[in-house]
Amino acid sequence: MKTKLSLTTFVFAAAALALGAAPAKAAVDIPCSTAKLIVPWKAGGGTHVIFSIFEKTIQNLDVTPKVKVVTISGQSGNKGAKVAAKAKPDGCTLFAIHQSAITSYLNGRIDFHFDKFDPVALLTSTPDIVGASGTVPWNTFEEVKKAALAAPGTITVGATFGSNSQFYWLMLEELTGMKFKFVPYDGTRERMTALLSGAIQMGGLNVASGRKYLEGGDLKGFAIAAEKRSKHFPNMPTLQELGVNMIYALDRGIVVPKGTPAHKIEHWAMVFKKAAEDPDLLKQMDAKGSEVNWVGPFGYRKWANKAFADHEKLAIKIGLWKK
Repeated sequence: MKTKLSLTTFVFAAAALALGAAPAKAAVDIPCSTAKLIVPWKAGGGTHVIFSIFEKTIQNLDVTPKVKVVTISGQSGNKGAKVAAKAKPDGCTLFAIHQSAITSYLNGRIDFHFDKFDPVALLTSTPDIVGASGTVPWNTFEEVKKAALAAPGTITVGATFGSNSQFYWLMLEELTGMKFKFVPYDGTRERMTALLSGAIQMGGLNVASGRKYLEGGDLKGFAIAAEKRSKHFPNMPTLQELGVNMIYALDRGIVVPKGTPAHKIEHWAMVFKKAAEDPDLLKQMDAKGSEVNWVGPFGYRKWANKAFADHEKLAIKIGLWKK
């Protein structure tokens, strides 16, 4: 029996009803002219790029405060998370978050996850690609699988330990019987550099971070963990087409320190909703292979609870987590 592992699926349309459709107010009692949006990864990675686009879009909106992306990297994304969690809940600190907060918790690298924050809005979804260095001898997923099964633990895979980038490959191991040799890297940028140089053989990619390298042949992409093929890579099969019943995407959103007043959360939810409707932003996100699916605070909390439960169930199954 096949097990379908979908950690990102959610009914977005219903969630949008969680907040009213009123436009963001021009002013609210947030004691700063510019709020800090903490991205816990180095500049140049997918998360930084995506939220930089939101930052620029919000700069052009008639809203106050504006936002400024601030990178606080280190500890596999957990350094920035700790800073954000301890910030004053006054609406002046926002945190860019995704499933890494859950996997870091389940791996014991940090003692909190979404539960340390109040949700503002779920924004984008970026499916993962089974990627590899352009120097590897394999040209299809089946060739990779055959090599991995023949020599378990010899194919090197770059990942941020305790993060979704490792969890993704652990899921592949569980569903296919393959076993990899994991090599630690603190973020997408370092992993991409290692892949491009041939220092490692494989690593997770997405359209946002790897498109130009995939198109140029510097990297290879064997399959995408999405429900359907990417329009940017129509010849790349989905994992489901290849018999691996797995869907996995990085779902990025905004949270604030726990205890932030509800009206300030609503203000930011509406600001990001307005930004998420901007035609130029949508065009840029589409070019990066990321879908924009705004979900307000109530729906985002439901999504986070489900995502945690799904990750926890798999982590227990593969022996990473014990209650």
